[in-house]
Amino acid sequence: MDYFERIGLERPREPTFAALSAIVGNHVRAIPFENLDVLLGRPPRLDLESLRQKLVASRRGGYCYEHATLCAAELEAIGFAVRRHSARVVMVTPRDKAPRTHMFLTAMNHVLDPGFGGLAPHAPVPLDGTPVGHHRVVREGTELALYHGDQRLWVSSLEADLPVDFEMANHFTATWPQSPFVQRLMLRAFTPEGRITAMNRDVTIVRGGETSTRQLADRAELQRLLYDVFAIDCDISQLRVPTIPEWG
Repeated sequence: MDYFERIGLERPREPTFAALSAIVGNHVRAIPFENLDVLLGRPPRLDLESLRQKLVASRRGGYCYEHATLCAAELEAIGFAVRRHSARVVMVTPRDKAPRTHMFLTAMNHVLDPGFGGLAPHAPVPLDGTPVGHHRVVREGTELALYHGDQRLWVSSLEADLPVDFEMANHFTATWPQSPFVQRLMLRAFTPEGRITAMNRDVTIVRGGETSTRQLADRAELQRLLYDVFAIDCDISQLRVPTIPEWG
């Protein structure tokens, strides 16, 4: 299986905006967001061979560094000029307390953010501020911010970063004991009706305009959720979640 088979799209022949939109949309819908490897004590690798084995061949998901690195490489192979950037996630954390631990891309004067989780845009978002769905980019002084409705997701200087910058950030995010990705289980899959997310035991299902929640009873129920909803076949017997004591 190659990347385009994984995302259910015929490989575009030319780097057009229509192709860019199709790749981003299909990627977000096909490849889930998850941090299982972090909680299994296996910090994610960002080399392309490892990413293609995990996210494509093994049909797993990943977090922002994995999504963005893989997507960027596939876009560049078609001929797109892609820049890689870091951002401070400010949804619940003040800017001065939020390190640059999020990775996103720009191409054709649009933001591409396939690895943001439950609020990831399904289409390129114009840098000029034109809204796309619920998302828009806003100039805030010397920085740009990505919004979902009235919710400010992240801020960035839009400086182009190097792969080594993300290797360092990935190591910090996956190993620092207080990192949210080390502390909590996080999952997201988009469905034709909406999305399904999990934060620790809490599962949220959005179908159209309706939202329902439930709690995972135990590790066995999580295993079933992964297989039935996220199409992830992964042994989680050694999964450790510090904020769920019996899974710690």
